[in-house]
Amino acid sequence: MIEQARNFLWHNARTLEQRWFEHAFDGGKAEHVVQAVLAYRNDDGGYGYGLEPDHRGPTSQPLHALRALQTFADVNAPEHAAGILTWLNATCPDGSVPFGLSTSKDHPKAPWVQADDQGGLLLTSQIAATLHALKQTDPWLDRATDYCWQEIEKLERTHPYELRGAAMFLDEVPDRARAELAAEKLKHLKPSTEGYADGEGLELHQFAQRPTSLATAWFTEEELAEDLDQLEAGQQEDGGWDFHFPAFTPVVKFEWRSIATVDALLTLRRYGRIS
Repeated sequence: MIEQARNFLWHNARTLEQRWFEHAFDGGKAEHVVQAVLAYRNDDGGYGYGLEPDHRGPTSQPLHALRALQTFADVNAPEHAAGILTWLNATCPDGSVPFGLSTSKDHPKAPWVQADDQGGLLLTSQIAATLHALKQTDPWLDRATDYCWQEIEKLERTHPYELRGAAMFLDEVPDRARAELAAEKLKHLKPSTEGYADGEGLELHQFAQRPTSLATAWFTEEELAEDLDQLEAGQQEDGGWDFHFPAFTPVVKFEWRSIATVDALLTLRRYGRIS
């Protein structure tokens, strides 16, 4: 399985995903992954240039900041979060992060990327979760955390990506007792996929991203085992995994498949399916 994935990534992946895979499975150095991420960094401390494949163009955007932070977390490089926090303080001072900023209005992006400067739980929760995972302390993170609590506690309608973000936040936020109570409430929400493409959605392991996730209580052991069976069986003949949303331009097909491939392997390892 891993050898086939390695072959797929050497054929198709960006340098970043190749370095990420090397670090995870071949003993590659964390600093090489970091350097690959820093190639996308802007002078303002944010990230651009298609680091997150669905948002093209050079301007610093929240989706790129999230992808950078998640990669730093994967390779235990918390020192590189400081520049992003500086950018967040300047760009989203109230602690609420938009899905996209209007600075990207003249550049290509997926049709579902709303570059309207409107903050929301979707991005704020994921960025706050990753900053907590990186053990950051900053007044901006305090504001973002307060915003996430406020939005989660009043959540009555949601969609899968927002629910995943909330689950990620609850897995990392320091107040564990409050997180457990909130997770129990979210367990009973039924996310809507209205407006999604046919077949688009999230799998159970994308909510319960590791065995210790609070979202594991949302599913039975049998449901999670079946989900992981399907993930394991999802490796394609070329060695890569696929993703379950539209590719808005041809180049992102292999960029997203490469990300999905490393993600799949890491998930299977976290759950003890591979070593």
